[in-house]
Amino acid sequence: MKSKRSLAFPRFQAGLAAVVVALVLAACSSSGKKPVPKPLPANPALLGVQQIWKADIGAVDSQLAIRVSADGSQLAVAGGKGDVFAFNAATGQQIWRANVGARVVAGVGSDGQLTSVVTENNDLVTLKDGKEAWRQPLGARTYTPPLVAGKRVFVLTADRLLALDGETGRRLWSQPRVGEPLMLRQAGALFPMGNTLVAGVGGRLLGLDPNTGELQWQAPIAVSRGANDIERLVEVVGGVSRQGGVVCARAYQARVGCLDVARGNVLWSKNANGYTGVGGDADRVYGTESDGRVLAWRRGTGDEAWNTEAFRYRTLSAPLALGRAVAFGDADGNVHLLSREDGSVLARLTTDGSAIGVQPVLAGNTLVVVTTKGALYGFRPQ
Repeated sequence: MKSKRSLAFPRFQAGLAAVVVALVLAACSSSGKKPVPKPLPANPALLGVQQIWKADIGAVDSQLAIRVSADGSQLAVAGGKGDVFAFNAATGQQIWRANVGARVVAGVGSDGQLTSVVTENNDLVTLKDGKEAWRQPLGARTYTPPLVAGKRVFVLTADRLLALDGETGRRLWSQPRVGEPLMLRQAGALFPMGNTLVAGVGGRLLGLDPNTGELQWQAPIAVSRGANDIERLVEVVGGVSRQGGVVCARAYQARVGCLDVARGNVLWSKNANGYTGVGGDADRVYGTESDGRVLAWRRGTGDEAWNTEAFRYRTLSAPLALGRAVAFGDADGNVHLLSREDGSVLARLTTDGSAIGVQPVLAGNTLVVVTTKGALYGFRPQ
């Protein structure tokens, strides 16, 4: 279903809009005296977890993603100065390293063979086994990692959703992005679920046919409200929880909700004031709020299962559910492991002291985090 409407801003203005939004939000967040973080609770060390490897990738943007191959054996991540890496997830050994010629602003998307990033020059660059296969200029800015799936590369920009052939870069289809006139300078939602391509546009999730780009359904996580464009900004942010046919996501500083992908209908949606994505398991959805609270909602109903204020004002990453724990990083380089049952502290891991702004990932049985100084850590249960 191709829309006849177009984005309110022309292409050259779309990137500027994103920058303006970022500056305004940064100014709002920095006004007034910064709250003092609560002292950390004692580390009970109830989980035996040890660092098994460490790698250096150079200073990173806190919005860049880590991608894990389908079998969990390989990691792809972008470092400073345009470097893109692949590592063995079990050992931390570097598999390959490439430089794309400019700082990476959106990435990494990878299926283990093809790896795609977007540079500050607005080029979509795709690597095959660590060597550049092709690059294509984009007409509008994006901060969302490309999605590499089914030998195709999907890109969500400020004005449209694109599908390109993974081997050649040839454009397969393009759909105009219809939504709010401003774009958040933060990674959005773009992911596959079964045979459906799901993209976040404004406060909605859209389900599309990945072969044609035709719209199959749309469902709102949050409804845009407010007196101006800034107040009405409710973009769905990157970091979602997928379980079976249900996906749960966050609309920026507005709501958290879950929907049935097969039907395209919202199961529940709750007020939530956070800006990072969510994690989850079969029973609960987990999120960190902008003030440092950590919440768990029951996946079936959206009712609150527990919350903790032990990490207030510590600038937390999005959480990851793994085993009996929920893991997230903070601005001081700590990795916190909480009980998924009640939110009690199980263990705390330390890194290099710089912020962990990227959602941790699980690769095989290795917990992987990256710091803003560019240290990549692998942890594993003893």
